[in-house]
Amino acid sequence: CGGTKQSPINVDTAQAIFSPDLRPIQLSGYSLPATKQLKLKNNGHTVVLDLPESLALTGGYAQQYRAAQLHLHWGSSSGPGSEHTVNGRRFAAEIHVVHYNTKYDSFTEAMVRPDGLAVLAAFLEVGHGENQYYHEILEHLLEIQEVGQETLVPGFNIAGLLPANLKFYFHYNGSLTTPPCYQTVKWTIFNQTLLLSHHQMSILVSTLRSPDDKLLQNNYRPVQNLHGRQVLASFQTAPSVKHSPG
Repeated sequence: CGGTKQSPINVDTAQAIFSPDLRPIQLSGYSLPATKQLKLKNNGHTVVLDLPESLALTGGYAQQYRAAQLHLHWGSSSGPGSEHTVNGRRFAAEIHVVHYNTKYDSFTEAMVRPDGLAVLAAFLEVGHGENQYYHEILEHLLEIQEVGQETLVPGFNIAGLLPANLKFYFHYNGSLTTPPCYQTVKWTIFNQTLLLSHHQMSILVSTLRSPDDKLLQNNYRPVQNLHGRQVLASFQTAPSVKHSPG
């Protein structure tokens, strides 16, 4: 997994370049009926929810991308586990919604092409109250504790797993964060975080097992060198931000 465009990265907001060309991300087909069954699986690295190709990115990217799957990265009860960091700060967890360019016939074909993949990323933190959208996934984790186990989840509004505000985000070119680490991903990292209850976060970090039958925890890759890559921002990141409290 060598290379000069690897992911994840640390987003230094003071170095991010404001780009007025970055339009709000637009989702299409993300609200699924409960009759649509989705496969949820423990693949030994993470929990994966397969998504139907009817879900698409129709705005914010120059080309059209359709969804393939989403998965999560997390830490443990003793520490955070997001893959990307912002100004050196790691968040509790991170969601990745993986899409591939519609000009290719399949995800497999797209993932080796320079413009093949688009991943939407958002940070998860602990807040008050249950998150109803994440509940749709978390309530099934006990059914897939062991590696290779899968279950079916009724369809729901997948957009609820992402921030309400899709206007504010960072954008850079990077890679898949698991082998084979292809450098074919156009990353969108939303600025708004999502909140899960303390109970929900503890379910996420302490339910699934890994291939060596330990708890599946800290399944994030360390941040990688930027090697001169630019990180763009869809909004003005004021230089004063890093001095403000919180």
